[in-house]
Amino acid sequence: MSRIVYVNGRYVPASQAMVAMEDRGYQFADGIYEAIASINGALIDIELHLDRLERSLQQLEIPMPLSRAALVMKMRELMRRNQRNHGVVYLQITRGVAPRNHIFSDSMIPVLTMALMPPKFRNDTERDEGVRVITAPDIRWTRCDIKAIALLPNMLTRMQSYRAGAKETWQMRDGVVTEGALSNAYIVDKDGVLRTHPATQAILGGVRRHMTLQLARANGIKVSEEAFTLDDIRDAREAFITSCSAFITPVTQVDEQVIGNGAVGTITSQLVALFDAHVKSQIQAQQRRAA
Repeated sequence: MSRIVYVNGRYVPASQAMVAMEDRGYQFADGIYEAIASINGALIDIELHLDRLERSLQQLEIPMPLSRAALVMKMRELMRRNQRNHGVVYLQITRGVAPRNHIFSDSMIPVLTMALMPPKFRNDTERDEGVRVITAPDIRWTRCDIKAIALLPNMLTRMQSYRAGAKETWQMRDGVVTEGALSNAYIVDKDGVLRTHPATQAILGGVRRHMTLQLARANGIKVSEEAFTLDDIRDAREAFITSCSAFITPVTQVDEQVIGNGAVGTITSQLVALFDAHVKSQIQAQQRRAA
């Protein structure tokens, strides 16, 4: 069966999917995206993803093309047509199609496209043994809080870690780590405090980040939304990343610096277990509603 995608109101084979030459996403990167994990048919943290989707659209003055309920229905229909309920639903909304002009009109009709991507979730080895990341300058624009499709800087930065055989690149700006090319970055500092960059315009406020901090606080783990430096990394007890597909993945080496004793730390392990339980509860709840 050929892969089915959704393009502006129609489900079509991926080989037949087309967008107009004058789509502003194609010409200006004028649009936003979301990536939502589907596990056993459950859309993980779907409401938080939709919250962020709406906020990003508002920041760019692009209207929602559909209601939340209609959008979720189309996601589920996409999974049904592909006969798969495990992977990542990628959706993209651009401002629309119009003659090329830097000035946009409020009358433009947004273009929605969606695809069900193969799962590339964190594996058992990464969860149990941790991964290595490298650092590089943060070369992105100053509105990283918008989940925009303009990802050229992220792509170039991620290629550095790929070529180095590392899992991710932690980006540095003004002497501190902002976030990864594809993920949010965390350490457990020498005092046992979980630290991550505050949710300013310098980072994308990840859904996994939101849930990780919520789970940490609810379970007595000290949290400080405070940026950290390379010196802080050298003194850190633990480190990890979070993202849609990485969930919570331990980091045991940054550049040439081994973190702690080189093994996955106790707080990271606790958070991994808490988040796995959080995902399991959502799967069970959504399956009960569907029954």
